[in-house]
Amino acid sequence: EVRVTESGGGSVQAGGSLRLSCEPSGNRHTNYCMGWFRQAPGKEREGLAAIASVGGPATYADSVKGRFIISKDNAILYLQMNSLKPEDTAMYYCAAASWRNYAAACPATNEAYAYWGQGTQVTVSS
Repeated sequence: EVRVTESGGGSVQAGGSLRLSCEPSGNRHTNYCMGWFRQAPGKEREGLAAIASVGGPATYADSVKGRFIISKDNAILYLQMNSLKPEDTAMYYCAAASWRNYAAACPATNEAYAYWGQGTQVTVSS
């Protein structure tokens, strides 16, 4: 069974930083997509960033480009969040796909992912 577990959420002042981490397990494939998403109350889930489990090019949403960085270290996926704004407040989710399109970069779209973590809350105060 594929599992993903997020951690690192919390409360931070506007302009501050947080680093989220995600630990996947149980995926029999060695090359698959991983992504970060968020959902605020009353809003749709928003894809933020994605990267393959083996590394390579990253995909970013315009809303976080230049502020957030997705990376991986061994099996752990990270989302470094800088210059946080109150509008970044949301539940943040890590997601894993069962495979990837080897000819393309991993997308930050909901439909590409089958396995989701429970979420970690990020609250940014002004």
